[in-house]
Amino acid sequence: MPGSCSQLIAALVEVLGERGVLHRPEELMLYEYDGSSLDQALPQIVTVPATTDEVAAVVRITVAHGRPVVARGAGTGLSGGSVAESGGVVISLARMNTIIAIDPHNRTAVVQAGAVNLTLSEQAADYGLHFAPDPSSQRSCTIGGNAATNAGGPYCLKYGVMTNHVLAATVVLSDGSIAHLGSLAPDEPGYDLLGVMVGNEGTLGIITEVTVRLLPISEDVQTFLAIYDDLDQASASVSAIIAAGIIPTAMEMLAGRGIAAVEESVHAGYPADARAVLLIEIDGLREELKTWARLIVEICRRMGAREVQVANDPAQRARLWAGRKGALAACARIAPRYHIQDGVVPRSRLPEALRFTETVADRYDLTIVNIFHAGDGNLHPLLLFDLRTPGILERAVAASEEILRMCVDVGGTISGEHGIGIEKRAYLHWMFTADDLAAFRQLRTVFDPTGLLNPTKLIPLHESYAKTSFAQSVGQTTMLDRLM
Repeated sequence: MPGSCSQLIAALVEVLGERGVLHRPEELMLYEYDGSSLDQALPQIVTVPATTDEVAAVVRITVAHGRPVVARGAGTGLSGGSVAESGGVVISLARMNTIIAIDPHNRTAVVQAGAVNLTLSEQAADYGLHFAPDPSSQRSCTIGGNAATNAGGPYCLKYGVMTNHVLAATVVLSDGSIAHLGSLAPDEPGYDLLGVMVGNEGTLGIITEVTVRLLPISEDVQTFLAIYDDLDQASASVSAIIAAGIIPTAMEMLAGRGIAAVEESVHAGYPADARAVLLIEIDGLREELKTWARLIVEICRRMGAREVQVANDPAQRARLWAGRKGALAACARIAPRYHIQDGVVPRSRLPEALRFTETVADRYDLTIVNIFHAGDGNLHPLLLFDLRTPGILERAVAASEEILRMCVDVGGTISGEHGIGIEKRAYLHWMFTADDLAAFRQLRTVFDPTGLLNPTKLIPLHESYAKTSFAQSVGQTTMLDRLM
């Protein structure tokens, strides 16, 4: 049986000190939600360790008291993965934000889990290197959180998601032991336990330190903005460019009312009357970029673009990207709240997927803005609403569920980079058989026999959670005292 909360607090304070243990209601409120904002639950305690050994001690103490453990980075996640749905103890990795070492000869870096994504690239730039995964929240999201959700970003089209850049990791397991997985060797023998850990969403272990691959900064970069009056033409351009043998660094699309909202907010240079804009970037050797640039402009025009702009200097390129990176915040001009998804479809199915999204918006009387990674078919439908409208939240969640189901039906998946967390756990059976899910649970039990590491997330151990869809759970209150 779980011990009392006061006993647990006292044991944690003994390890971390008073400043490292938060338990007053006004302190806990800051940790009851993540970037998705729809999932909310108060943890019973928040701890802020500074070292891997302290994380291990917190896990040992918490598990001994029979309480759940939830790891948290910057809280920018978008699926409820770091929300303490079952109460328990949140381990914030915010103090573990050191970039320990950058090795320019091996093009690697060793960083603590709480290090901010963009900070790594800024420091690596001194050596002519950068860190490729670049989520839109890269100014605040952390490397550990990126690894836990296998995050990507615009550059994953060419350079891949986190799993392609993580070489090794230090992980605290459910018994408080510390494991070192992976190595700098490209062909380490044995089972790929590191591959299992990347994307585990804190259900198999807590990543506290990561060794990542760095890439050289390209000799040259060119950025284009293709402007369309027809959504199908914009979508078809994506496949046409890749079919021509060009793999851009990124191909991002904004469609609908979001374009005007972004322009009003950021002044990026997007035509407010456009039906869709396609942001394309290529990098590489200066001479080869000349050939690719001509082809991209030619293809976009042939596919129906009314105009193709080329960024003439770093300042213009920065403005174009500021529009894309700031799009989520800019859409607050349309409505004060949002629900965002990240289903994936094959590139060739983009036109019909976007048309389907529009029909869903009409049917549910919702505003849906599409802001997404077009190059790899990673849709980010942004469902905008005002909670003062009766029933609007339920409609938004039901609409997003239909869009995710469509993604699976056309050969895609329910998540490209946000993870499963709370929001999508009930949808796994769309993609996996009962035997598949049983095998996943067996693997989870090997790493976490206690069942206390982020217990209700990703692959829930308890069928009651696995069978409750997010649409059904909206508006329910978590009983925080059930483990007290």
